Amino acid sequence: MLKIVVCVKQVPASSDVKIDPVTGTLIRDGNNTKMNPFDLYGIETAVRLKEKYGAYIKTISMGPNPAKAVLQESLWMGCDEGLLISDRKFGGADVVATSYTIGQGILTMGDFDLIICGRQTTDGDTAQVGPEMAESLHIPHVAYVDEVLDYNEEKKTITVKAVYDKTIETFEVKLPCLITVDKGTLTPRLPSYKRGKSLENVEINVKTFADVKDQDEYHYGLKGSPTQVERMFPPERNTDRVLIEGTSDEVADKIANILKEKKFF
Repeated sequence: MLKIVVCVKQVPASSDVKIDPVTGTLIRDGNNTKMNPFDLYGIETAVRLKEKYGAYIKTISMGPNPAKAVLQESLWMGCDEGLLISDRKFGGADVVATSYTIGQGILTMGDFDLIICGRQTTDGDTAQVGPEMAESLHIPHVAYVDEVLDYNEEKKTITVKAVYDKTIETFEVKLPCLITVDKGTLTPRLPSYKRGKSLENVEINVKTFADVKDQDEYHYGLKGSPTQVERMFPPERNTDRVLIEGTSDEVADKIANILKEKKFF
């Protein structure tokens, strides 16, 4: 039976976000949030492998206590177990520290065959955490996977199709490995209300810094982040409008003059 870990994240549900003025990081209080959309495709990929080959699926998320909500949602969608890795020492992490922390969290969950991540998150958009996690765990990885084509239990490999800008490539990868999945042709299933009712008393496990093997604080959070954001702020909203009237030729001339004045061309 395949042992799969899916990484999920709670992200803002809108562009109306708040920034901590001291740390310069997003305030994640669990309000107005949702599961990262790309992670839904990661869950769907895992559940389809479970239906086809048999698998036990664990999900993991890093964040404050409200992030339990996305782990609970993953169970409603067909996953079997959820783990939240949460500690103040993990706060303010960049992609390097984040990928390392989640990797350390996965190691506390026991053996695994396959780690699945969404292509990227909508609040960071770096698409780096998955590959960096594979590097920290010293396992092979394939990014931008469009479809898992096959699982060979005897050879302990999976075959995947990855779609890049100019090529479509097929890889046979030795397990354990990590893949990041794109939207592809999959449509994520909705959480099952019936399954959710049957799992409403299931506890989401929580592990902290004290539970990870590497106890060096300089590998986590702000201390373990080689990159620092100098300033983060919500975009300024400008409601200024200019109404241009006239014939089509007159409007075109006025727009062209405005663009010239602003030195757009």
